[in-house]
Formats: sequence, structure tokens, C-alpha cells
Amino acid sequence: ACADQLRVVVHRERPAAAPVIDAEQSRATVSPAPLSADLRSATDRDLPSRTDPIGAGLSELVGGPVGRHALIGRTRLLTPLRVMFIIALVFLALGWSTKAPCLQTTGTGPPDKRVANWQNQRAYYELCYSDTVPLYGAELLSQGRFPYKSSWLETDSTGRPQVRYDGRPAVRYMEYPVLTGVYQYVAMALAKTYTAVSKMFSLPVIAEVVMFFNFSAVGLVLAWLATVWGTAMLAGRRVWDAALVAASPILIFQVFTNFDALATGLAVGGLLAWARRKPTLAGVLIGLGVAAKLYPLLLLLPLVVLALRTDRAADAARTVVATVGAWFLVNLPVMMLFPRGWSEFFRLNSRRGDDMDSIYNVVKSFTGWQGFDQNLGFWQPPAVLNIVVGVLFLSCCAAIAYIALTAPQRPRVAQLAFLVVAAFLLVNKVWSPQFSLWLVPLAVLALPHRRILLAWMTIDALVWVPRMYYLYGEQNKGLPEQWFTATILLRDIAVIVLMALVVRQIYRPERDLVRWHGRVDDPSGGVFDGAPDAPPKWLPRWLRPRGAAVEEGVPDASRDSAVPA
Repeated sequence: ACADQLRVVVHRERPAAAPVIDAEQSRATVSPAPLSADLRSATDRDLPSRTDPIGAGLSELVGGPVGRHALIGRTRLLTPLRVMFIIALVFLALGWSTKAPCLQTTGTGPPDKRVANWQNQRAYYELCYSDTVPLYGAELLSQGRFPYKSSWLETDSTGRPQVRYDGRPAVRYMEYPVLTGVYQYVAMALAKTYTAVSKMFSLPVIAEVVMFFNFSAVGLVLAWLATVWGTAMLAGRRVWDAALVAASPILIFQVFTNFDALATGLAVGGLLAWARRKPTLAGVLIGLGVAAKLYPLLLLLPLVVLALRTDRAADAARTVVATVGAWFLVNLPVMMLFPRGWSEFFRLNSRRGDDMDSIYNVVKSFTGWQGFDQNLGFWQPPAVLNIVVGVLFLSCCAAIAYIALTAPQRPRVAQLAFLVVAAFLLVNKVWSPQFSLWLVPLAVLALPHRRILLAWMTIDALVWVPRMYYLYGEQNKGLPEQWFTATILLRDIAVIVLMALVVRQIYRPERDLVRWHGRVDDPSGGVFDGAPDAPPKWLPRWLRPRGAAVEEGVPDASRDSAVPA
């Protein structure tokens, strides 16, 4: 009755000529502009401002979490990838600024006569050390020599030529793989070109070694931006996970310490090509990465093992063949023209002892142990250490392959790739600080727990500080060795914890954030994504997935324990 009276009153008070406005027209007049007919939204995208405490806290700087009724993925200018590029450029600029004190030059005359001012070991106490600067002179790049063709004699601290353990002169060549060596040669050519142009025109006088560093840094910046892009594409609905690659604290000290960003960008590109089901392109990019640094070769192991589990051997074979072919084509000219210089990389790695960042040196530091090989001559290969490292790494690979083959649900490619590379670094006799860049994109894709990853990255980045002050020397009020090796031990423990968490999520996939409670399988899996288990019949029972039948029609007793996808 009240409603009827209300309708009568409204009817009496409404002017006769007033049009009747329906509900749709009423909502349209509230909007400042006509509503778009396209209301699509990336509703499945992970939103850190809602789902992650760190993301929620940082979002307060820009107005708070994204609204409940916002259309996701419709921003034209500040897309997630562009925002992450901006973040990466900020951290890369911080990385360049940490090296800037070592780029101050000394001397007079033309640019090619000036050198970087590293007097009184300032590279250590100002934390600005970079291999790029000393390599310019040590590897004869300053003389315009082509890598692998020219050689020099190794000298001691007094400048006297060294003699090998077998009595022969200690002759050295470029120690990097071919692609990295050619990259340095190109950067040198650009630096010398700038010097020549600066003499003809009124340009700022800059030392060649500084321009060599700067040109090298430009390429490394582009390589890391490619790493950010590739990680974002591999992350699928969790595109914002790549922000940890862009804003990793490890970048601040390590991205310009050496040339490892080149291999990292190519390795991530190879994984992205595999994810997009282009196995040949994936092999080419991985092969180029191996030509820049050896570690991308490790990415083939997860692909081969998962191909065995899912009967996708043909795709994995194409990737392996393309990897070998690309690596061979890049190396062939140098291998044929300068075989002695080309093989220096392999000789150097065989004769290196346990590096100061290795777990073996940590044990020696705290226990007084003298190591596996004692009283070695100059450049004499540590045979026992090499065997121990090889056996340990092969054992780790066997354990990872066992997990990949027998886990109730097929592991993701990124999970296995992270485990293999992390195991290699932990048991290897060399863990140069810039090697940690290899793990950054793989860890983000394998274990996207932001607080855990930031804790590890911070520890790894801060290792640089005691490392530099230990090298500075206690006599110069630096740090004793145990301060440095203690931080190395802490970093190794952090990486082992990450590996344990990854293995835990492999066996408990319902806790894997990437799988999204079973709605997603493997965004970076390529042909493995959504593929059923189909192990070959010749594979023994103990290497088959838990819950899989050993033979057709024969039920497996462990099937009830399988975790459903």
C-alpha cells in the first residue's frame, strides 16, 4: 500500500513532458564519459597489493591497493612491464654508482694515456671493484689486440715472469668463452673510436678504460632488461614476480662486476622460447648463452628429464641439438684460427683451486684443514679437488633427476632449473660473487615468496662488503678472514633453505603459489604444460612417478598417495 501511494505521489509531481529515464541511462549520466563496451579484465592476474604484505605496504606510496572493481590490465602507459623496467633502471643506476669511485682517472695527456685511479687499494675500501677495469690492460685490450690471438706471460707481485710447475713459462690468453671475449673486443673498439673522435672534435676527455667500462655497462643493462622481460613473460599470471629481478639487491654490487648478465639474459630467453613451444629457438639461445658462460648448459638437464617423464623426447632432442650447433658455430672460427687461445678457458678452470667464496675454503677457514691437494706447483691442476667436485655435482644431478621422475606431480621447469644451478654453485670450487646473478630469475620463477627471496638476496648482496674489506687486509684495518667466510656460510645456508623449500613444494604442489591451487600447471613448461605422465616402459619401477602404473593395466600400489593436479 505504501508503494502504491509513493507511485501516485511521484506521478502527480512529475511534469507531463518529462521523459522517463531507465536504469541504464541513469548509470550512464553518473560516469564522466560513456562507458566502454569492452569491459574485459585480467581477473586471473596475481595482485601483490592485495595478496602480499610487501606489495600492500609499498602500494600505500601510490594510493593503496588496487580497487575491487578496477579493470586489470587496461593501463595504456604504466603497464607492469614498463614499471619494472623503470625499477630495474633505478637499481642498475645504483649499481653503476657503486663502481663510479673506481672510474676516476689519473695521469695527464690524451685519453688513451690515462688510467683508472686504484691507488692504495681504493677498489676494496670503496667497494667499487670490477673485473672490467683491470681486464682492459691485463688482457691486452688496451693495445687493441684481438682476444685469443695474443698472449702474455703471467708475472708475480714484483713483475717477474712466473714459471709453471712443469718448468715451462706461464703463458696466458683470454680466459673467457668466445662470445664474452668478442663482446669485450667490441666494447674496446667503441672506446678507442670515442678516443679518436674526441681528438678531432671538442668532446669531453675521458680515459679509454672508463669508456670501455661504460660501453660494456650499456650492453649489460640491455641484457638485464631482457632478463626482466623474459622473467615477466615466464611468470604467467604472476607477472609482478619479475619485480624482484628488477629490484634485486644483488644488482647493486654485482651486475657490473663482470659480464655474467649476458649469459643470464640468453638463458632466460632460451627458457622463454621453450615456454612458447619453440624448442629449436630455445636451443639456439641456450647455445649462445653457453658461448658466453658455461652455466646455461645446466638448463638442458631439466628439459631432458621432464621429456623422459612425459614422452616428449623429440622436442628436448631438438633443443639439445640446436644448443650444440649454436655453440659450435660461434666457437668454430676462433677454434680453428687460434686453438691455443680458445682452449684457455677450459685449462684455467681445470687448474683453479678452491676459490675464496667456495664451501671448501669456508671449511678450511674454520677448521684449519689444508685442502684436498697440498704442495701444488704453480698452475698444477688440483686433481683430487676436481674429482670431488665432479662426483658431488653428479650426485646432486642424480638426486634432482630422481625427484623429477618420481614426484607425484610433475615438477615445473623453473623449479628443476633452480635446483640444478644452485647445486652447481654450492659444490663448485669457484663461486665468484657475480655468479649469484644466475640464480635471481630462476629463484623468482621457482619460489615466488617475496619476503623469503628478499632475505636471501640481501644476504647475498651484503657478502660483498666483508669480501672487499677482507681483501683490503687486516694490516689496513680490514676484516679478518672468518668475518668473510662466516657470511659465505650464511649465504650458502640461505640457498640450501631455498632449495629445501622448492623440493617441499614439488612434493606438496598445493602449496606452490604458481600452480594456484591446481588451476595452473607450468607457465614455463612449454610442451610439458598440462602433459600427462608417460614414462617409457623400460624405466624401472623405482624411477616412475608415484601413482603411475608400471605397466599398462597394472595398478601401482602408491597411486592412492598421488597428489591430484
